[in-house]
Amino acid sequence: MTFQLRENSTFRVALIQLQSGRRPAANIDSAIKLIGKAKERGAHYVQTPEMTNLMESDRARLLELVAPEESDAGLAALRDTARLHRIWLHVGSLAIKIGPEMAANRSYLIDPNGDVVASYDKIHMFDVDLANGETYRESRMFRPGERAVVGDLPWGRIGLSICYDLRFPALYRALAEAGSSFIAIPAAFTRQTGEAHWHVLMRARAIETGCYVFAAAQGGLHESGRETFGHSMVVDPWGVVIAENGTEPGFVLAEIDPAAVTAARSRIPSLTHGRRFEVTEPTAGAVHVHAPVHALQEAK
Repeated sequence: MTFQLRENSTFRVALIQLQSGRRPAANIDSAIKLIGKAKERGAHYVQTPEMTNLMESDRARLLELVAPEESDAGLAALRDTARLHRIWLHVGSLAIKIGPEMAANRSYLIDPNGDVVASYDKIHMFDVDLANGETYRESRMFRPGERAVVGDLPWGRIGLSICYDLRFPALYRALAEAGSSFIAIPAAFTRQTGEAHWHVLMRARAIETGCYVFAAAQGGLHESGRETFGHSMVVDPWGVVIAENGTEPGFVLAEIDPAAVTAARSRIPSLTHGRRFEVTEPTAGAVHVHAPVHALQEAK
């Protein structure tokens, strides 16, 4: 079955908030139950958070538990769920095995037939040392992606990203310039960084691009000991938060009007005003700066 674009139609988005633990089957089951409840509330597009299948900081244990894409039971179950409910299901990300010693942090956009129409590997790895002593080395477990990805929904184009990508605005401008009206930022933000930056960065990405932002999140204290911020949210193209959760598992709903994208961009047409420029250093003269070029893989 093909899906015709309905860019002038409104639709309902649901963002699933999880508190994923160390058992993939239990995590997927929790997600599927909430997806079903969101469908009952009229959701057309449902997004789950980053690491839907597993929150695990121990590298050896994670690699033992994850599976290749073609044999991953969680992905198969989620594809069946999209088919059962006839929804667009955006799996924020799964830990997927891509080799004996490495995994991918991979997002999947699944259509109502249960087919994967786009997938994206997280580009920017969260390798940081926080002030409270928390240390993260995502690159020890996951191979970073190298391609920005967009996919087509019936209501317009969506740009894919994951969590720490949020801090790299050039990615979002590239996604918007590739025709995205919606930006997906599923996440597992730490409580400390979330309290400081979650709201302002989500609103900034919406304002800069004139896009809706859909950000499903992990929330609460996980079995692995990690604490995540939660606050799954939908931000409109003018930067207004129109739906937001707290810290507990559940979901939020929002009505989305694609016409709001056109309206915001007509008021502030910054996407059409970008210019190349030079940065002049005091001793080295002019340094030429060019707009970043991103390879964009479109859904077929």
